[in-house]
Amino acid sequence: MARPVLIAPSILSADFSKLGAEIEAIEAAGADWIHVDVMDGHFVPNITIGPAVVKALRPHGKKPFDVHLMVAPVDPYIEIFAQSGADGLTVHPESGPHVHRTLQQIRKLGKKAGVVLNPGTPIEALDNLMDLVDLILIMSVNPGFGGQSFIESQLDKIAAARKRIDATGRDIALEVDGGITPETAKRAIAAGANVLVAGTAVFQGGPSCYADNIKALRG
Repeated sequence: MARPVLIAPSILSADFSKLGAEIEAIEAAGADWIHVDVMDGHFVPNITIGPAVVKALRPHGKKPFDVHLMVAPVDPYIEIFAQSGADGLTVHPESGPHVHRTLQQIRKLGKKAGVVLNPGTPIEALDNLMDLVDLILIMSVNPGFGGQSFIESQLDKIAAARKRIDATGRDIALEVDGGITPETAKRAIAAGANVLVAGTAVFQGGPSCYADNIKALRG
């Protein structure tokens, strides 16, 4: 049975001068989740937004806020982002000394717990975490900036993650982020992904194009 494909537009590519309106527009256009990229200028080479912005945006969105924390150390920020309106928090194994404990903390706060693998992070990083994750995010670019090209080698990692998920029998989302276009979306879905993060591919052309852009990614 085919899994439904969820589209999670990354607000990193939105018009930052009117983020609330942009979230309302992408939800109206058919977005399933809102993907929020949090970058600290340390763990990744860019700085984006903090918990106060997430809190300010929360009333503008009805869909789940999928918050990707590219922050190190990450543990001091879990609770404040949870309180600011995140529905799910996704963390990197490299962003703290004890990723297992970090995932436990996210779940204790009643949020969906996710783990993200960078292109250079081996798939085996998942092997002792599967019982704690609600989401696995495979980065198909190195995190830090939007508009990068899809890294082909990550298709094998998506397939390997899908095998691990299927072996658990649990409903774990398999998300892919980076260089997603209508063409690479098809390949990511074929490899086993069921959630696609897209920035440029959703937001290009402005609000009148959002619905068609989202539809094109679903294939």
